[in-house]
Amino acid sequence: MRYPGDYAVIVVGAGHAGLEAALACARLGLPTLLLTMNLDTIGKMSCNPAIGGPGKSQLVRELDALGGEMARAADATFLQLKMLNLSKGPAVHSLRAQSDRAEYARYMKRLVETTPALDVKQAEVTDLIMDGPAFQGVKTKMGFEYYAKSLVLTTGTFLRGEIFIGLESMPAGRAGEFPAGALTASLHTLGIRTGRLKTGTTPRLDRRSIDFSRIQTEPGLEERHFFSFETTGSLRPQQPCYIVRTNAATHKIILANLDRSPLYQGLINAVGPRYCPSIEDKVVRFADKESHQLFLEPEGADTTEMYTQGFSSSLPYDVQLAALRTIPGLEKVEIMRPAYAIAYDFIYPEQLDRSLKIKALTGVYTAGQLNGTSGYEEAAVQGFVAGVNAARFVQGQEPFVLTREESYIGTLIDDLITKEIREPYRMLTSRSEYRLFLRQDNAEDRLLARGRELGLISAARRERYQQSRDRIDREKTRLQEFKITPQPQVVEILAGLGEKLTAPASGYALLRRQKINLAGLRRLGYTPAEELTPPEAEKLEIEIKYESFLAEVTLQIQQARAAENCKLPPELDYTALSGLRKEAREKLQKTRPETIGQAARLAGVNPADIAVLLVWLHARSGR
Repeated sequence: MRYPGDYAVIVVGAGHAGLEAALACARLGLPTLLLTMNLDTIGKMSCNPAIGGPGKSQLVRELDALGGEMARAADATFLQLKMLNLSKGPAVHSLRAQSDRAEYARYMKRLVETTPALDVKQAEVTDLIMDGPAFQGVKTKMGFEYYAKSLVLTTGTFLRGEIFIGLESMPAGRAGEFPAGALTASLHTLGIRTGRLKTGTTPRLDRRSIDFSRIQTEPGLEERHFFSFETTGSLRPQQPCYIVRTNAATHKIILANLDRSPLYQGLINAVGPRYCPSIEDKVVRFADKESHQLFLEPEGADTTEMYTQGFSSSLPYDVQLAALRTIPGLEKVEIMRPAYAIAYDFIYPEQLDRSLKIKALTGVYTAGQLNGTSGYEEAAVQGFVAGVNAARFVQGQEPFVLTREESYIGTLIDDLITKEIREPYRMLTSRSEYRLFLRQDNAEDRLLARGRELGLISAARRERYQQSRDRIDREKTRLQEFKITPQPQVVEILAGLGEKLTAPASGYALLRRQKINLAGLRRLGYTPAEELTPPEAEKLEIEIKYESFLAEVTLQIQQARAAENCKLPPELDYTALSGLRKEAREKLQKTRPETIGQAARLAGVNPADIAVLLVWLHARSGR
């Protein structure tokens, strides 16, 4: 039965990827349908209700600069904010929010239900309707057919999802939710290759059963920082988080019960995340460690559930409980929801291009865990890119592509399509060779103009950004004009800061020193012309202190862009190119990179192979 009325874009799945995709399409004015298996779980945080952290806060800030929603949602619903890695350099400074799980979901559900041009319906998609490789519509389990010009698939962990708790397993997309059992077969009929991945979550504890007098308290952030550059005002009241540690008794219980672990009994035929291992995996792999740190974090303002970060597990319920009760402060703890592992289908992402379109199909885009990633932030930014490109496809416009030298989003997508992803991919700051340039504080400098070009950033926001940028630049000029001489009082103040001054210097020159900040300059008599916000002051200091390093990174970026501008024809037959090694031919033919830069990042392609490609391109352009 055909639904009366067609759409421009259909988005399947209402997790973090699907929400950003649907909102982007609708905000661009396209009639959009968001299909989800359960209207009550829109925007649900399946694992830890937290946004941000190293590598991830950079993604959220970039998404905000482009016109996405996650940053605003995080600011509106946080229970606690923290700035991580402050003891390290600014490239890895990362904002993190512990969110109210229920409030975040309500925020997102209310938003999609009130966004013009966006319809939200409950249905399970079982099949794609195609005309050859071209997308036409979707079929649902209830027999309805919805038609549109493009599709964004964001199925999360639901494709043939299976949950494991001990040696017991059950079909599920998440605990208590049905899986999507039929769609994988539809993808297979279209020639799309899939594999299996595994992830997991931790037990939720009853805070009433925890002795907080025996555990370490972690307070929230005092300075005013937010994820969205648009958020203003004061911080919300914050709740504390807590730290506990496992011990020898904990590890003994876990090791004694590995015969009841589906992971160690070979029942889970899927690869799990390397950077977020289960507690049993940690105890086995790091046998020399006497303890592992766990965080106890609130799930919401109106619930007693506490999340146990660091204790992901697939062990049986009784083993989880016994192990947790060996930890000081948790001797009488009660588990409200047990931890579990989940295995699910994903598509091998080398089948995608940089717009997140499936290469072999027309009008079909994918995002999130379906592409082999883990994490809300990784899913959200992919959803945004896929949604924007689905909309641009309908509008007959060129794809929207972000490169790795301009964004972490570009780095993420480039890694997915050039590296053979066979385990859940998580964004880390170390994945970017340009991380000093791709900081969370300067995401607007890098990407706001791109968001404005897309039509997702208002003129008013662009003007606010420019006013902020002008304030920072004016302060730089004043710092260059402010002169400091080595008078006795100045020398004494600088000595207290661990610095010396033997000749006159400008405030700008002094601020380049690592031990001196704006507060130190105020003690030396400097008064800003206008009060900068904490984020503006941070950006000012970073730009001055790391000026020479940023200049070097900028040169590297210019060189990388030259390689990215060197396009490879999509129809090129690499098997016919003499001079390429066999391994390089196979990798290039399989991945079909779009640029020389992308080809150079493929495993198995070396500089000699790139030289062959450059010679071929030169000869081709000569003809």
